[in-house]
Amino acid sequence: DGRDGSKRSQFHRGNDYEFQATKLMKKFRNSKCRPPPRTDLRRRPLIFIVGEAVSRLFSLTLPCNFRTMDVKESMRAILEAESRAIAVIPVTDEYERAVGLIVEHVHRRGGKLITSGMGKAGQIAMNIATTFCSTGIPAVNLHPAEAQHGDLGILQADDVMLLISNSGKTSEIVELVNLARGLFPQVPLIVISGQPDSPLARMADVALFTGGAPEVCPLGLTPTTSTTMMTVIGDVLVVNVMKETGFTAREYALRHHGGYLGHAARSHGK
Repeated sequence: DGRDGSKRSQFHRGNDYEFQATKLMKKFRNSKCRPPPRTDLRRRPLIFIVGEAVSRLFSLTLPCNFRTMDVKESMRAILEAESRAIAVIPVTDEYERAVGLIVEHVHRRGGKLITSGMGKAGQIAMNIATTFCSTGIPAVNLHPAEAQHGDLGILQADDVMLLISNSGKTSEIVELVNLARGLFPQVPLIVISGQPDSPLARMADVALFTGGAPEVCPLGLTPTTSTTMMTVIGDVLVVNVMKETGFTAREYALRHHGGYLGHAARSHGK
C-alpha cells in the first residue's frame, strides 16, 4: 500500500513530508481561501498522498488577495511559491535509474538521448536536449507531431527517450510511445510528469514526478510552476550524468567554442 518502510525510503524525508502535509491541511481547513478537499490519508498510497499534499500546500501559498497585489508583492509571492515547489520535488531512487540509463545507452553504447514534449513541455524538452549536447551526451529533440510524418526515423536501437508531459496523458506523446515501441520495443523510456497515476507514468521504465504543485498563474492554467520544476529535474539529470562520465572543462570547450562560456572553458582547461 506504499506505506511500509521500504517504499517510504524512496522519498526524501518522506515521513516528515507526510506529517507536515497533514499539519498544513488541518491548519488551513478553516481558511478564508478555498479549502482543500478532504482525504483519508490512511487509505491512500504514499505516492498519491505526496501529490495531493503538495497540491493543497501550494493552492494556499499564493495569498487570497493575489490579484490585488502590486508587481513587487506578487513577485515575492511567486518566488516563494515556485521555490517551495522545487524544494519538495520527490527525491526517489528513480533518478539514479534515469542517470544510469542515459550513461549506459548514450555514453557507453554510442546511442543518443531523444527528448520530446508538446507545447511548453516541448520547449523544456528542447532545452534539456541542447544542454545534454554541450555536456558530452548526444541528444536531439523530436517533435511528437513531426514524428508521425517521418521524423521518427531518427530513433535507433541503442537510444533512450526522455518524454515530458505535466498531465501524463498528452495524446501526442502517448502516440509517440506507441510508434517508438513499434519500431524499437527495447528503447527505454524516462518520463517527467506531474501525475504519477497517468498513462505515460505507467508506460515508462523510469518515472520522475514533479510533485504536482499548481501553477502560479492566476487562472491556474498557464504552465509556470510546472515548467520550472521540469527544468530543474532536467538540470538534476544533466549534472549527475556529467559526474558519472567525468566530463571536463576541456571537453566542454571542444563542444562550446564560442562566446563567453567557450572562452571560460578554454581558460579553465589550461
